Amino acid sequence: MYINRQGFIRVAAASPRLRVADCDYNRAEIQTIIGQAVEEQIQIICFPELALTGYSCGDLFFQETLQREALSSLQQLAQFMRDKPSIIAIVGLPMRIGSSLYNMAAVISADGIQGVVPKSNVPNDREYYEKRWFAAAADLVDCSVQIGGYKVPVSPHGMIFQTPYTTFGVEICEDLWMPIPPSSRLAMEGAELLFNLSASNELVGKHRYRKSLVLQQSGRCNAAYIYASAGTGESTTDMVFSGACLIAENGTLLAESKRFSLESELIAADIDLDVLRHDRLKNCNYKNSTHHPTTVVSCSLTEVATNTLLHPVPEHPFIPSTEYEDESLAEVFTIQTEGLAKRLRHTGIEKATIGISGGLDSTLALLVTIATFDRLQLPRENIVGITMPGFGTTDRTYHNAIDLMHASGITVREIPIEEAVKQHFKDIDHNIDDHSITYENSQARERTQILMDVANKIGALVVGTGNLSELALGWATYNGDQMSMYGVNASVPKTLVATLVRWIADNRMEANARTILHDVLDTPFSPELLPATVDGQIAQKTEHFVGPYELHDFFLHRMLRFGDGPARILFLAQLAFKGRFTEEELTKWLRVFYKRFFSQQFKRSCMPDGPKVGSVNLSPRGDWRMPSDAMANLWLKELEEASNRK
Repeated sequence: MYINRQGFIRVAAASPRLRVADCDYNRAEIQTIIGQAVEEQIQIICFPELALTGYSCGDLFFQETLQREALSSLQQLAQFMRDKPSIIAIVGLPMRIGSSLYNMAAVISADGIQGVVPKSNVPNDREYYEKRWFAAAADLVDCSVQIGGYKVPVSPHGMIFQTPYTTFGVEICEDLWMPIPPSSRLAMEGAELLFNLSASNELVGKHRYRKSLVLQQSGRCNAAYIYASAGTGESTTDMVFSGACLIAENGTLLAESKRFSLESELIAADIDLDVLRHDRLKNCNYKNSTHHPTTVVSCSLTEVATNTLLHPVPEHPFIPSTEYEDESLAEVFTIQTEGLAKRLRHTGIEKATIGISGGLDSTLALLVTIATFDRLQLPRENIVGITMPGFGTTDRTYHNAIDLMHASGITVREIPIEEAVKQHFKDIDHNIDDHSITYENSQARERTQILMDVANKIGALVVGTGNLSELALGWATYNGDQMSMYGVNASVPKTLVATLVRWIADNRMEANARTILHDVLDTPFSPELLPATVDGQIAQKTEHFVGPYELHDFFLHRMLRFGDGPARILFLAQLAFKGRFTEEELTKWLRVFYKRFFSQQFKRSCMPDGPKVGSVNLSPRGDWRMPSDAMANLWLKELEEASNRK
């Protein structure tokens, strides 16, 4: 399995053990870590600031002996890399150019030293007196430097390094802490990976702030940010260094080292380049322009085969992590509530009708409506919940619907639809024993007509119950449950609906209502449009027809949020659902997803208003604008080719 072919590249940050001013020892440690990195299929690795000498050398930096040995160690390291075409290393050292000394980052590949990047922002505060020793990048005039008889590029305006797989840039320590870090411009010019060679000392609370800078910069730049800081072995005369290493991707932390380790630290992660490129493609502000010429350097890098992926691929991407569950779910619920509240205030409507089936979607919509009316200080009796039992309604869902409405204190109405639908069958000459799509949709449209007409009669707004997953699959009756006056669940996928209802039940409901909600959660998904089994159980289970919602939510998230194609989605699904679904099952349901997603766009083109709660939404007025006549052939062809490629 070739991870690179799926848009990933493996990077690392290392903080080696070192001895201050002992270049041979430091070079040997760096070489040992590079050897380990090669074994772990790492393709680009960075080391701390001034790693060949140590950061805390002080006035020893002025000594020609140290300068000469640092440069010699760099050349030996370059020689060591000659037979390692699968990795690029970035190391720090002091380097004299003319009459000035610079704090440099050297980029080394199997082809030698590819370029040296000077530190742009040299501090001179109470902790760091670097200006005592080092000049800033802006002081440079030359565009190259001679190292071992070779001309190596150097630029005061930044450098972009291009490999066959990705483009990266380098900055050094203080650069990140400035109002406009050099990496911001490098990202605008195409750098997808940003490496920082640092020597940041520890103070109480500083690491938290440092981590926030790395996360913010990776998110702001739509890039991966790889940060390596000096650690064990640096002088503790006045400061202590922890060896903090961080790898972040687009605002998300992928890896973090153990601080204050007595051993060398190495962290690695696979960066999802396809996702970064997708986000930049949608951001029209990446113009690849600059006021200063940036040096571009080509670096060779061979492909690496690996059977592992050092990158999280969550099964349920819409469900928040345990760490942020309360905050995130409360936000979703609040956004839904505020959306409905605004619509009611704007229209002056103080009543609502809502169809209550005893299923999850209508349950969540009811909970949102109740919270909205409480927020607006409107009586709950103004919410008219209508249960409309039909041919497929089971006792379980019927009683859950009735019990939930009574427990909530809303107005309860029961309007059976069987006789009305039978009359409709007679009118259109449809045999009641023909359980075709007409049989099903007639019931859904009858229920929608009742909700609309009751709303007109009492001056109410019809609250929609359909969710994002159903919209994606078109699992809704056109001008039936597809229609409402405001769809509060429109951007809430099925997996999140269940999680949200469970959270509300456990955190915001009394014991009686909580028991009802948990039974609703345990009920199989079903529109209940076909007759129940002989023992009164649900006969029409949605996931038997369209497939598991957890898979479709995964497919939907990868397609819309990250722009992934069928082959990549299948690849990632195999990792996410390993041991739960076979490749054949994943291919089958992904095929269903694409066919339904493309063919059912016409239902989304005229969907009602509803609040956006997350990064994925199918509103034709905002996030998703797709013609109803688009063909799925290209996507299905790619899926077949991917599934046949063993």
